[in-house]
Amino acid sequence: MTGGTIEKERAIARQLLAEHASRTPYHTLTGDLALANMAEAYRAQQAFIAQRRADKGVGIAGYKIALTSKAMQDFVGVGHPLLGAIFEDTVSASPADISLADFQRVGIEFELALRLGRDVPAAPAPYDAESIAAFVDAVIPAFELVEDRNAVYENFDALSLVADNAWSAGVVLGTPVGDWRALDLAATPARLEANGEVETATTGAALGNPLNALAWAANELGAQGRPLSAGMIVMTGSTMKTRFPAAGDAFHYGIEGVGEVRLSILP
Repeated sequence: MTGGTIEKERAIARQLLAEHASRTPYHTLTGDLALANMAEAYRAQQAFIAQRRADKGVGIAGYKIALTSKAMQDFVGVGHPLLGAIFEDTVSASPADISLADFQRVGIEFELALRLGRDVPAAPAPYDAESIAAFVDAVIPAFELVEDRNAVYENFDALSLVADNAWSAGVVLGTPVGDWRALDLAATPARLEANGEVETATTGAALGNPLNALAWAANELGAQGRPLSAGMIVMTGSTMKTRFPAAGDAFHYGIEGVGEVRLSILP
């Protein structure tokens, strides 16, 4: 990697962080900051993470996985999910309240978080759902907060999204459950109550099984030389479509045999 390449990635990080601070709407990176490929996009993301950590003095609580549905992958022209980091200062416990004023446009996703009980080392063969399960010490019902910065989705670009930390804006976590191994995570029922409406799904809506999502993340992060460490959480993808809330909305998301998580949008 050349000095010019490193400086470009740092320049991308500085621009993105400045855009967040000034509430500039999301746009595809162009000109001298245009990204050539996914590897460069992830290097720019790591520069973004490093700069935000230095600015705020916070660590990484774990990772989120975006684009777990084939429909969204096809929409942006990639054949795989995408990763972003979760910062420690964006983690809240349920029940939680958020204000729309703290975001440009926040979306809410409905997920099962997996917490690691030990470090995930590099492996001679890729992890799969069975082999990665041994590293999980708890499952947690969760909301993910997504900051799309008022994106125009017709101009959506996967490389720019990755550089912008996959729009990771925070998580709300329920109570961790350690006794989870009897659950069939490919088919565990989930239920959302939102403003008097009910929607149902199963945890398998995220890549067929949340453990598949975790295995994918472990393999991708390992290839990038980024650690998955004990105590980290991995958000495994939404079981339902993203919702963009209004003031006064309330969300109650439950996963059978796991528990529930609650979120209210302040008026």
